[in-house]
Amino acid sequence: MRIGTYTLDNNLMLAPMAGVTDRPFRQLCRRLGAGLVVSEMLSSNPRVWNTAKSMQRMDHSGESGIRSVQIAGADPDLMAEAAKFNVANGAQIIDINMGCPAKKVNKKLAGSALLQYPDLVESIVRSVVDAVSVPVTLKIRTGWDTDNRNGVEIARIAQENGIQSLAVHGRTRACMYKGFAEYDTIRSIKQAVSIPVVANGDITSPEKAREVLEYTEADALMIGRGAQGNPWIFREVSHFLNTGERLAPPSLMEQHSVLKEHVTAVHAFYGAQNGVRIARKHVGWYLMEHDKDRQFRKVFNALEYAEEQLQAIDHYFNNVLPDGEARQISPAA
Repeated sequence: MRIGTYTLDNNLMLAPMAGVTDRPFRQLCRRLGAGLVVSEMLSSNPRVWNTAKSMQRMDHSGESGIRSVQIAGADPDLMAEAAKFNVANGAQIIDINMGCPAKKVNKKLAGSALLQYPDLVESIVRSVVDAVSVPVTLKIRTGWDTDNRNGVEIARIAQENGIQSLAVHGRTRACMYKGFAEYDTIRSIKQAVSIPVVANGDITSPEKAREVLEYTEADALMIGRGAQGNPWIFREVSHFLNTGERLAPPSLMEQHSVLKEHVTAVHAFYGAQNGVRIARKHVGWYLMEHDKDRQFRKVFNALEYAEEQLQAIDHYFNNVLPDGEARQISPAA
């Protein structure tokens, strides 16, 4: 899988997700097998670039791998300036967001709302591509609603105006995240353009990954919600695609180690107060299958200090691990 001058380690990508794909999570997914990890979307409005949230989203210090940064907005000139700003800040690929279905984004005519206006799509793409020397990619949905699936038209516009790779979520904006993703439109898009096409939507297992890849004939897969609480999905999908065999799931010891590593990194990245708050959702995702009655999560979500959270994670796994393995867990300081 190539994007411009860059060759990825494999054809599996972590989808950009606001509030999820921060630097700690990106680096974890990268280490566990993602060939490309894409940052949370950044507004093209320069007035918000100096806020704490934006500055954290722009933080790529110490990151390994290719740095792909997603930008969102509706003004071609502002999008071009945002692209240049992020390239100056270390971005090696600029990704344009035309897939986000959130109301607060769409009401500003950004995200998937842009799919209603192909002429504006063309202006934005052309402005961004002309503004930077790095590859520019685009993420879209199949259309605005099920009566207006214009993904093929948008894909052709993208290709004609210099987009190097196109990721397509198999839902319309109106579908939000409801129902099931459809892959017919992605297949049609792949047949209509020659640039790399990345299939996205409902990829939650190695078997589903192979099914989507074979049906759409896409060049790569992008995994979003399927990676929440399950960063191992990338190595499992990669192994299955390469060998046809299921990789053993992570042991409880590894789950404990990775979860604790992730929470510790979140604390360090956001600071103790905000880190504690942000860690709660990640722990909820990791333990969704284990903590079915949500009793641990109720306790965990009431904790207010980083040390308490790490101690609670140790205590939880000490209770679910076999005795011999449990004794190997070192209590948090």
